[in-house]
Amino acid sequence: MGAWGIKALESDEGLDVVDVLREYLEGFEDKKEITLKEIIDLMIEEGMLGETFEEIEFLYDNTAMAVSELYFDFKENGKLDYDDEEEDETTFSKLEKFSSDKKSLKYLIDYLTNIYNKVPDEDGEREIVELWYENGQNPNYEEWYNHLGSLIEKLKAKYKS
Repeated sequence: MGAWGIKALESDEGLDVVDVLREYLEGFEDKKEITLKEIIDLMIEEGMLGETFEEIEFLYDNTAMAVSELYFDFKENGKLDYDDEEEDETTFSKLEKFSSDKKSLKYLIDYLTNIYNKVPDEDGEREIVELWYENGQNPNYEEWYNHLGSLIEKLKAKYKS
């Protein structure tokens, strides 16, 4: 896990989510809107999310968090700031709308809640939690765990609105 911050998008795997989304968006000349469902379906199709909640993997957990972070980045800033200015890339800056539906919000709420509740995989652990916890040695664990809880609360608020 290459991470330089507590957010999923502050990790190598989080940037992989951005790259998959970038490649997808590049397939459209003038795409101005994206949906949460569209991104979730894309991530499942690309093997970045499991088909079911029972498929527990670090990558899937990180992807679910990263997708949630992307959604709220757009909602809070009105854009996704992942274009490469040196290459005059405008893939993300073309997006004007990022919409969601109840089913997609519920999917992310349930997914992140499973992480938060440390629902184990078949080996009896939740790898993302174990990696962040590091046997109680990671001073950033509590901040990461609180960030995860914050994402869940924001998703729930959006779901209720």
